[in-house]
Amino acid sequence: MSYKSILTVLTRAADASLAVGAAARLAQTLDAHLDILVLGVDRTQVGYSYIGSGAIMMQVSLDRAEAEARETEAAVKAELLKRPPGLRSSVEAAVTQLGAMNDLVAQRARFADLVVLPRPYGEGKGAESEAVIEAAMFEGKAPVLVLPEKGLGEHVVPKRIVVAWNQSAEAMTATRMALPFLKSADAVDITVIDPPPHGAERSDPGGLLCQMLVRHGVHAEVSVLARSLPRVSDVLARHVLDENADMLVMGAYGHSRFREAILGGATRNMLEQATVPVLMAR
Repeated sequence: MSYKSILTVLTRAADASLAVGAAARLAQTLDAHLDILVLGVDRTQVGYSYIGSGAIMMQVSLDRAEAEARETEAAVKAELLKRPPGLRSSVEAAVTQLGAMNDLVAQRARFADLVVLPRPYGEGKGAESEAVIEAAMFEGKAPVLVLPEKGLGEHVVPKRIVVAWNQSAEAMTATRMALPFLKSADAVDITVIDPPPHGAERSDPGGLLCQMLVRHGVHAEVSVLARSLPRVSDVLARHVLDENADMLVMGAYGHSRFREAILGGATRNMLEQATVPVLMAR
C-alpha cells in the first residue's frame, strides 16, 4: 500500500497556507495526486421564520457561503502557484449546507488514500471543521492526518513515530493505515499506557503488534508507561515530546451518533494539545 491519492478539504481561506502547503509537500514527496475540495458552508438552520422572511434569510446565507467559497478557492490557487512544478492537483469548489456536508466530504474521502486536514480547534474554527474530520473518518473510512499549527515540520515523511496502542480495533485500523509512514520511519515506538493486568496482552503488552510491524520491515520497539498524569492524552503528549517524534498514530474514538460532535474526549484532548501531526483512523 502507498498513498497515491491525497485529499484536503478547506472551509475557510485562513487554512489554505497550512493545509495546501502540507498536502502539496506530501504529494510531491510521495509522487501522489492532490485533490482539494473547497466548501462554502451555509450554516443557517432555519427552525421557523415569519412569513416571507425565510427565503430572504436563506438567500443571504447562500450568498455568504458562495462568497466564502470563492475567497477560499482563490487562496488555494494562490498557494498552488507557490509549489514547485510537477505537482499533480485538482481543485473543486462547492456550496453546501452544514447538514449535507457530511455526505459530500465522505464521498470524496472514500476514494482517497490519505486525507490531510488542519486541526479543527482554535480561534475562528466552527462546527464544520470538526464535522469534516468526522465525515472523512467515520463515513469515508479514510485515514486522516491532522496538522498542528506549525504543519508537517522539518520532515515531510516522519522519521520518528509514536503509535498509541490499547489493543482496540480502532488502534489496529490506524496502525494498518499508517504502514506506508511506519515502513519509512527510522524508529517506531509502540506506546502502551497502563495496560490492564488481566488483558489479552498482559504478559507482553504490544508484543504481537511489534512482531507484525517488524515483519513488514518496520524498526519498532515497545514502551510501557504508567498513567502518571490524570489523562491518558497528557501522558501520551509528554511521551511524544520525550521521543522527539515527528508523528503520532492513534485510533479515533467517538460518542453516540445522535450527538452533533462525536469525537470522543480522549481524541479531542489529544488533538487540542498535539504539537506534531496526528494520523487517526476508525
